[in-house]
Amino acid sequence: MDEVSDLEELVMPVLDKYIPQYSDLVYTATALLLIVLISAVIHFVLHRVVITWVGGQSKGERRIWRKAFFEHKLFSRCALMLQGIIIYIQAGLWLEASSDLLPIIQTVAHIWILLYGMLSLFSLLDALLDIFQHKPTLRNFPLRGIFQSLKLVTSIFISLLIISTLIGKSPLILLSGLGAMTAVLMLVFKDPILGLVAGIQLSANNMLTVGDWLEMPKYGADGAVIDIGLTTVKVQNWDNTITTIPTYALISDSFKNWRGMSDSGGRRVKRSLLIDSSSVHFLHETDLERLRRGQLLAPYLDEKVKEVTQYNQEQQLDLSSLVNGRRLTNIGTFRAYLTTLLKQHPFIHQGMTIMVRQLEQTPNGIPMEIYAFTNITKWVDYEAIQGDIFDHIFAVLPEFGLRAHQAPTGYDMRSLATGHQAQPVIAVKS
Repeated sequence: MDEVSDLEELVMPVLDKYIPQYSDLVYTATALLLIVLISAVIHFVLHRVVITWVGGQSKGERRIWRKAFFEHKLFSRCALMLQGIIIYIQAGLWLEASSDLLPIIQTVAHIWILLYGMLSLFSLLDALLDIFQHKPTLRNFPLRGIFQSLKLVTSIFISLLIISTLIGKSPLILLSGLGAMTAVLMLVFKDPILGLVAGIQLSANNMLTVGDWLEMPKYGADGAVIDIGLTTVKVQNWDNTITTIPTYALISDSFKNWRGMSDSGGRRVKRSLLIDSSSVHFLHETDLERLRRGQLLAPYLDEKVKEVTQYNQEQQLDLSSLVNGRRLTNIGTFRAYLTTLLKQHPFIHQGMTIMVRQLEQTPNGIPMEIYAFTNITKWVDYEAIQGDIFDHIFAVLPEFGLRAHQAPTGYDMRSLATGHQAQPVIAVKS
């Protein structure tokens, strides 16, 4: 306060000599003008010189952090907070302690500092979020929800400080009064609190990250996670619609995360083919000769025929009856062919389960199920691989004397009717 005393001793005698009745008013106006001029000069230097120079440097800067800080106005808000600090200090320097304007200016400056300090923190969090999005190790963590929680806590804390500044009371008094309002606060901030807890659990347990394929039928969600916030999780469905799910619902309810499929490198094919049971029969010599021409089947048939022949000879069975002895069937050979086909397919994952199994017969035929994994997990490629396999299966069925089961269609009915009409009429003589 020595500077104030020196200024007062220098200026007040002159004012008392020429305008004694307005000396206090003129001194106060002079101090205010000095505060405004110094603040204006500092504002010009910070915003027109320093920040403009930093902005010019960040445009050609490849470093992500500098661009992120400038794009989220971190430097601008920090400069405004610094201006509030300077105004607060100037008011204490140039104005007398007895001045009525001093508490008003310092209170406004104090609130200004708190507000722009909070906004600076928000800008810092937003900039850090952008920076982390470019880091492969941090990109998939639900940091947005955590940062939103920090913003919420900061907003509540700054609001308490502003209120305490306006009423001139300690913030501890306000905090002590919040105990009676705990139930109300829990009700008002129920979703953010639950979302914060859920976000921490999702992050700590690595249950869900941005980019995961999430399936949650209860909320109609089936698509990629595009955002994990404090209270909601956004899912872009495969039809490009957006579904929002409460964050805490991911903890309280069950959901399917397909990330394990992508990480494993294999996507499951589990599809059945219905075979007409009336087309199943034993293989004859002509059938065996025809099927031996297939490169995939020749080793299997040679080994299997040798095994069956040896067994029948050892048992000395009468093979004139079909119920005696072991014989190869077309459906069993077809199953072996499919197994060999899958094991030699370039797009089937050989390190995972490969199985062709016959399921329980149904009124619609005998289900022959293919259970395997493709080594490509992209949806379009996966469907193309699966389609190519079953295209080949349907086309090769007649080679084994098998037919796919299907309900009669209009074409079948017309063919049946045409066949009856084409039959000749035989006259019977009496």
